[in-house]
Amino acid sequence: MSATAAAAPAFRVPTEPPGLPDPLPEPARDELRLETVLGALSDPLRLTIVRKLLLESEDFDHSCGWLGLDRPKSTLTHHFKALREAGVTRQRQYGLERRSHVRVADLEARFPGLLALVANWAPRG
Repeated sequence: MSATAAAAPAFRVPTEPPGLPDPLPEPARDELRLETVLGALSDPLRLTIVRKLLLESEDFDHSCGWLGLDRPKSTLTHHFKALREAGVTRQRQYGLERRSHVRVADLEARFPGLLALVANWAPRG
């Protein structure tokens, strides 16, 4: 890495607590496709969601309300579904609420360094 290259921000990988509901359907680690993951991350809102989950998450997983995004629930549902189906996030159903986290271990195993790029991305003002 050159001296001028930006250091990747640290993101922590939360420990999975016991007794979680099963995840919603998602691709297995070996089924993750780079073009599908990049397609999901090509939308600035989805990229913002993943970046916020990587850098600001304090709990294992979060509801869409935690993100504080001023978008209709139907829009957020669509974006979270796209991220889950691409294999970027894992979602679990807690009663009426879905909670998400980034699949850090799976994405780092398949595409090393991708999440560091996401974490270093800065949305346009």
